[in-house]
Amino acid sequence: MTATDRSLELITTAAQAAADKLAHDVIAYDVSDVLSITDAFLLASAPNDRQVKAIVDEIEERLQQELGAKPVRREGDRDARWILLDYVDIVVHVQHSEERVFYALERLWKDCPELELPADAKATRGKGEEHAKLLESEADEEPGGQW
Repeated sequence: MTATDRSLELITTAAQAAADKLAHDVIAYDVSDVLSITDAFLLASAPNDRQVKAIVDEIEERLQQELGAKPVRREGDRDARWILLDYVDIVVHVQHSEERVFYALERLWKDCPELELPADAKATRGKGEEHAKLLESEADEEPGGQW
């Protein structure tokens, strides 16, 4: 069994929306062979809570406007560290970069086929690591940053 055309349409639109809001490391997996509750997962991250929320809001708005899709469930809004949007056909996970590293969802789903995403979404790969290195180098350059 593979993800349906509707699931692929939702994933593509959601991935583009995430990329447009500067999400990091956007990736999608076809989980239809291992899960009966959904066809695909979209993973994305951001370096701060405000951006996590902005990405989720953009995904939700675009899926509603362009495809008439509303999530049946939205969880994690309070802390905005990991927000989940459940569209039944797909599940979108937008995580704070720290949660993304800690929970490593890619490791859980690495045996599932990766779905093709728009070029803008593919271009986000490695952005989380780049951002972390930039922050690390800035901290080292600040007065008092090194002991």
